[in-house]
Amino acid sequence: QVQLAETGGGLVQPGGSLTLSCTASEFTLDYYAIGWFREVPGGEREGVACIGNSGITPVYSESVKGRFTISKDSAKKTAYLQMSTLSTEDTAMYYCGLRSTSKCSSNAMTYEYWGLGTQVTVSS
Repeated sequence: QVQLAETGGGLVQPGGSLTLSCTASEFTLDYYAIGWFREVPGGEREGVACIGNSGITPVYSESVKGRFTISKDSAKKTAYLQMSTLSTEDTAMYYCGLRSTSKCSSNAMTYEYWGLGTQVTVSS
């Protein structure tokens, strides 16, 4: 059973930056897609970014394109989400999910493993 652990959330002012990390207990992440999602109370889990096989261009939602960058270090079994120019609309619980295929998807239902999430709050 793969376990994922997100870290790096916190309180940041509008315009600020944060980097989230997602570390897997197993798998080198080489052949699996890692997605970052976010969820607000009462809302659906929204896909933010995804990275699949090396060499495949990561995908981003329109709301974060140009501000967020997803990457992974397979040797460390860790994926990252660098977030910049944060706004209050980015406030949410952020989750990483692992999909047992190298192809990305924005559909949270297609991810088999999830972490417990890390809270990101953007506020002045």
